[in-house]
Amino acid sequence: MLASYLIGLREGLEATLVVSILVAFLVKSDRRERLPMVWAGVGVAVLLSIGFGALLTFTAAHLATQQQEMFDAVTSLAATVFVTFMVFWMRTAARKMSGELREKMGTALELGGTAVVVVAFLSVAREGLETALLWFAAVQGATSSASPLIGISLGLLTAVALGWGLYRSALRINLTKFFTWTGLLLVLVAAGIFKYGVHDLQESGLVPGLNTYAFDISGVLDPSAWYSTLLSGMFNITPQPSVLEAVAWAAYLIPVLILFLRPPAKTPARPAPKSPQPAS
Repeated sequence: MLASYLIGLREGLEATLVVSILVAFLVKSDRRERLPMVWAGVGVAVLLSIGFGALLTFTAAHLATQQQEMFDAVTSLAATVFVTFMVFWMRTAARKMSGELREKMGTALELGGTAVVVVAFLSVAREGLETALLWFAAVQGATSSASPLIGISLGLLTAVALGWGLYRSALRINLTKFFTWTGLLLVLVAAGIFKYGVHDLQESGLVPGLNTYAFDISGVLDPSAWYSTLLSGMFNITPQPSVLEAVAWAAYLIPVLILFLRPPAKTPARPAPKSPQPAS
């Protein structure tokens, strides 16, 4: 549930910020008549995201065992790529997101109503499709309970509440710090998703070494304990991983964390132009 909640909160807040920026732009520019077009684009993007998630679930449920393991592995590896790109992109683009969206909406208003719908749709659809893929990959190792669905629903509702509060200026949070901390947690989640993708490749028989364990701490980490469920559900930390799983987890987590935590390079200041010398 916690991993699903984090995914819903992070992705949901990005989408909510996008919508709030577009709505605020239209309201402040006295173009309220275009608001239904924004909501139409948002609605289509939400339906597309739900349909994509349902398609992933339906496809996985109607495959043979080996094919299902391969499908789960592919979605897990794809989700790892998406979440890695997303956390680094948000780290650099969060500050200029507002200006870029307003520029796009200004251009769309000049082109007409259909363009407004397209801008709103594209702005939200990317976040929605990423959410569906990440959620599907994150819950592959979970049981058949409704906890992952409850978690992502609560995360999305929290994101909507935060977005509304920011729009109404009732809440003021440091978005840079928020995206940094949630990005850090999502890197840990992505490492677990990547590890599970390798596990699926081993279960499908495509990659050997499933029963060659790196270590066994099942005597210390009780699989039935609440903290074991937390570590497994949130970060896919299991008491008996294979050697390849452990290597994959560390090979992803260590360099990505180093790059993510590294301070951004400062742009060198341009030298001041020299004043013209008076003629002698």
